[in-house]
Amino acid sequence: MQRHQPNSAVARSILLFAFGVWILAGSTANAETTIRELSGSAATPFPAAIPAGTDPNSTLGRQLPIAMGADVTSGTPSNSQTQSASNPRIRRSLSLEQNLLGVGPAKTLSPPHVQATAVVGSNPLLRLSFDGINGVGQRLANGGNQFDNEPPDQGLCAGNGYVMEAINVALRVYDSSGNPLTGVTDLNTFFGYPDNYNRTTGLQGPFLSDPSCYFDADTQRWFVSILTFDVDPASGNFLGPNRIDIAVSATSNPTGNWAIYHLPVQDDGTDGTPNHGCSLGPCYGDYPHIGADKYGFYVTTNEYSLFGTEFKSAQIYAFSKAALASNAPVVTVVQFDTTGAVQSSHGVQPGFTIIPAVAPNAQHVAASNGTELFMSSNASQEATGIAGGSFSNELIVWALSNTESLNTNAPTPVLRSTVIRSEVYGIPPWANQKIGDVPQAECLNIDCLGFGPPPNPQVEGPLDPSDTRMFQVWFVNGSLWGALDTVVAVDGQNKAGVAYFNLNVGVDFKGHPNASIENQGYLAVSNNNVIYPAIAVLPSGSGVMAFTLVGEDFYPSAAYALINSNGTNSVHIAGLGIGPQDGFSEYAFGGGRPRWGDYGAAVSDGSNIWFANEYIAQTCTFATYMADMTCGGTRDKYVNWATRISKIRLE
Repeated sequence: MQRHQPNSAVARSILLFAFGVWILAGSTANAETTIRELSGSAATPFPAAIPAGTDPNSTLGRQLPIAMGADVTSGTPSNSQTQSASNPRIRRSLSLEQNLLGVGPAKTLSPPHVQATAVVGSNPLLRLSFDGINGVGQRLANGGNQFDNEPPDQGLCAGNGYVMEAINVALRVYDSSGNPLTGVTDLNTFFGYPDNYNRTTGLQGPFLSDPSCYFDADTQRWFVSILTFDVDPASGNFLGPNRIDIAVSATSNPTGNWAIYHLPVQDDGTDGTPNHGCSLGPCYGDYPHIGADKYGFYVTTNEYSLFGTEFKSAQIYAFSKAALASNAPVVTVVQFDTTGAVQSSHGVQPGFTIIPAVAPNAQHVAASNGTELFMSSNASQEATGIAGGSFSNELIVWALSNTESLNTNAPTPVLRSTVIRSEVYGIPPWANQKIGDVPQAECLNIDCLGFGPPPNPQVEGPLDPSDTRMFQVWFVNGSLWGALDTVVAVDGQNKAGVAYFNLNVGVDFKGHPNASIENQGYLAVSNNNVIYPAIAVLPSGSGVMAFTLVGEDFYPSAAYALINSNGTNSVHIAGLGIGPQDGFSEYAFGGGRPRWGDYGAAVSDGSNIWFANEYIAQTCTFATYMADMTCGGTRDKYVNWATRISKIRLE
């Protein structure tokens, strides 16, 4: 069942001064809503352990899925700018795609000049740090019936004595001491799908991407979401239908039973979806992220054309949290399309990367019959329409009110947004790495894999620094926390750094949000780059901002800084990188866009803060690689990434 209803016309666009910041007030977002019902599966057990494969460099069949590169068994180069059924270009960033073509961001403002933060020694508050899933572990899950994949987008959740890590495309459960309670479980099996890639039959299962993970303290349930694409089993070509899959635990134990719900998001009028008119047929829901308040569970996506080139707008999906937590056989979902919903000082814009807030210890907004908060930015090409993106000094705060109605048969939540002035941020430059051994690049240059000569010499590349999209959003004690990557001028160089924000946020009785900046700032390291931040803050006001540190002095390393309402302190290393990334995505056959984890994660289990980031935990010479492309089991021929999970005790 589905029905459409306009949320309301765009209301006032008057510039007001309040709370010490300029606010573009207050309006009801011009968001069309669609209401439909989804059926869930009966709760099924956590997948039984499947022995890991033994050969990460198996030459049988394909090595990479179509969405990640060409068929490397034939050596066909991948052109990341060509959109087709055989190269759908998912995991999109129009700003970075244009910058790869030499179209730099518009210089509407100047990069902020930032004082460098020192990198210091160990921190006694770091109580635990251990390696999570790495590239070899992901590839060998499910008996080795997996593709290579990068980046390992980071989902992390913790509670009730458990920690769960979900990445592209595997997960694992640990106890609170870091001991594994499960094997590395592939996500295709976890969600009940055929193998990612069956190396006996050559058949491919659905392509999964962008996992997120959340433990809800209210209901004592675990949530895992993933973006799923249907593919032709024989060719791997994308067929069009795609969905957000949501797995919900039946108990407080993540190793027990789970129910699974499938939310179609192709928005072409099929499978109960609205028709948003994407060119060449289906849309798709990129970069899904999840959050929750007292009454609702929320998923947000960036909607692009799957086979075309255009961005449409961010989508917000709202569910009854109680219905999902009870593993109800049918749940209702309310969808909001944010086309034209942002009243920026630069004109009407679509929402882009609207991140729902996560609230620890049931710190929910009770106003207006329950309200979920979201935050987004607007410097990217998707928001501005400017090729390569631009600069901005605005943030968008969103409030979805009347969320209590999600527990009724006729839910009527209302979406509103406010634009406020902030510090300046802009599209960051590519993040250079410390020079080291890149044996895969050297191998490709002599055609040791038989793909044919590369079009250009392959060399160590920089890392993808993101595009000013908002990352994880955290709500505690009436404050909204968030961070994004930006260009910064530090010690005479333009580098990738972090802009972070601490907002006081309120909601009036009609659900209109009001927001003011309590504190904001930048974090940058001289000669180096700080990318993919994630913030979690305890009710005491003390927290952690985790990120990757990489540059002239550091191989990609898992790092963090303590943060509170006064800002950040020194940078600490949780996992020191020992070599550069040497992954397929930065080379010709992988698309030439050097991918890095599209997001990190930081969460609280009540008294501790857990965080996870990608880093590089191995290195080897070209000679070692040529003798053994696993370099002693530390990598496989196409990827060498790892993840690091750490725990900070602040109270």
